[in-house]
Amino acid sequence: MAVVITTGVSGAPGVQKSGFLEVLVRERWHKVLVNLNEEALTLSCDESYVNDNIKDNVNGVTNGSYLDNNNTNSNNGPQSVRTAFTDLPERVPEAIANRKRCVKVTKQEVGGLGISIKGGKENKMPILISKIFKGLAADQTQALYVGDAILSVNGMNLRDATHDEAVQALKRAGREVTLEVKYMREATPYVRKGSPVSEIGWETPPPESPRLGSTPITPSSEPPSPPPQPSLSLQGDRRQLELHSPDARHTVVLRCPDQPSALTWFSAMHSVTSTLAQRVLAEVIQNKARTGVAGSKEIRHLGWLAGKTESEKECWKPVLVVVTEKDLLLYDSLPRGKEAWQSPAHAYPLLATRLVHSGPDRGSPHSGTELFFATRTGTRLGIETYLFRAETTKDLSLWTRHIVNMCHASAEMIKEVTTSCLYQGQECRLVIHYEQGFSVLAEPKPGDEENEEERGAHTPTRPQVLLTYPYEKLKMSSDDGVRMLFLDFGGKEGEIQLDLHSCPKPIVFILHSFLSAKISRLGLVA
Repeated sequence: MAVVITTGVSGAPGVQKSGFLEVLVRERWHKVLVNLNEEALTLSCDESYVNDNIKDNVNGVTNGSYLDNNNTNSNNGPQSVRTAFTDLPERVPEAIANRKRCVKVTKQEVGGLGISIKGGKENKMPILISKIFKGLAADQTQALYVGDAILSVNGMNLRDATHDEAVQALKRAGREVTLEVKYMREATPYVRKGSPVSEIGWETPPPESPRLGSTPITPSSEPPSPPPQPSLSLQGDRRQLELHSPDARHTVVLRCPDQPSALTWFSAMHSVTSTLAQRVLAEVIQNKARTGVAGSKEIRHLGWLAGKTESEKECWKPVLVVVTEKDLLLYDSLPRGKEAWQSPAHAYPLLATRLVHSGPDRGSPHSGTELFFATRTGTRLGIETYLFRAETTKDLSLWTRHIVNMCHASAEMIKEVTTSCLYQGQECRLVIHYEQGFSVLAEPKPGDEENEEERGAHTPTRPQVLLTYPYEKLKMSSDDGVRMLFLDFGGKEGEIQLDLHSCPKPIVFILHSFLSAKISRLGLVA
C-alpha cells in the first residue's frame, strides 16, 4: 500500500473509506483528509486548517455539498485530482491566457462541481481554482484549468469577494452554473503553495521494479519486487495509527478523534494491507520459484510484524517475516533484488526453533491487549529468543499456526540429523532420525581402513553401532548448556553422556522438534 501525499483534497478509484484525521509533522498535528482504497492511502491537507489564513474548499465532493468538518464519514470521494503540478502553465493554451471566458458547468448529483478553490479578499488574492477532480463536472467541460480566477458565478461578481462569500455563492448557484473565469499564470506559485503534508516522506519503488501486473523490464535473474506492503499498528492512547514504509525509512503517524474511530480506520487499513500481503506472497513465490530465498526453495508465508530481540526491552520495530519450508527469515525492510532476498537480517532454522509463548501476558487475547509470541532457537552460541507482536488476534493465530506447522513439516522433510560427539573417550557420531530414533556410531579407526585396503575391499568400513534406541525408550534428556548432552533410555549403560564439542542447544531443540512433530502426527497437541 502506498501513501500518497497531496496538498488538496483528493482521492483514488474505489475509495473504501474517507474522513478527516490528524497527521504528525514536525511534532505538530495537522488536519488532513484521508482517503483509503485498495492500493493507496491518500493524505490531503485542508489548507484552511494551516496557520497561514489561507483556505481551500471543495465544491461538491458528495452530493453537490462542500466537504467540510461535517462530512467526516463520506465514502464517495472524487476519482483523482488535477493540480498546479499536473496543469502546468506551459500546457495551458496561450490563446486563453489572461482572457475572460464563460464556461457552463452542470453539477452532478454525486460530485457537484468537483473543484477546489483558494484565495479571497482577505488574502489579497482573487478566487482561484486550485484543484479540479477528474471525471467530475468541471473536468468534463475540458474548458477549466487549475489557476483560473473565478470572476463571477451566474452573474454574481466575485472580484472583491472574501473566501467564504465565494464558497456561499458556489453553493447557492444551483445545478446549471455559468462561471466567468480568467487564467492567471502569475497565480501558479500561490496555487502550488506547499503544506505540512508535503514534508512527509514515503518509499517510491525504483524504476527497475515494475508494479504487479506490469511487464517486467528486468532480466530473469533479477525478478521484480512485489508491491510494497507497509506495517501498521495502533499506538499511544489507541487513537493513533502508525504506518511504516516498506523501506523502513519513514513513519506516518495519524491521530483519530476517538478510540472507536481509530479501531474502524485500523480495521479498514489492516484489511487492505492483509490483501496486499497475499498478493506479495503470490508474486514472490512466482519470482523465486527457480532461485529460492536464502537457501530455501519455497516461501510458505510472509508479512509484517513488530519484532525485537530479548535484549531490546522497549524497542519494537517493523520486521518482514518470511516462513520457508525450513527457515524463519527476518528482514529489516522489503528486499529489492536478488541479493537482498538472499541476505536476511536473521535466519533461524525451523528444525531448531520452537514457539515458547503466544498471546497476552494473562488471560485470553482480546481487543486492547498486546498480542505477541516468542520463538527460541538453539544455536552454537546458545539460545536466541526473538519476540514478535501481532496487531489482531487473527494475525496472532495465523502466524503461530504457520510457524508450528512448518516446524513440524521441516522435521518430516529433513528426517535425520548427525553430529560428531565423544562417547566414553571415543570419537563417534550421534544420529537422530525422525522415524528410527537415536543411534551412537563409532567412527572407523585409521587402522581399520588400512586393513580393508590391504584385503582389497571395495566397500567402505561400516561404523560400529554402539547404541540404538527408539523414541519411546527415552526417559530423560538434559544438557549443561556448554557442550554435554545427557540421555537416559533406562538401559544397562545408565545415563549416556555425550560430549558434542560445542553448545548442545541445537541438538536439544532438534530433538524437541522431532518429538513434537511425531506427537502432532498422532493427532495430539504438541
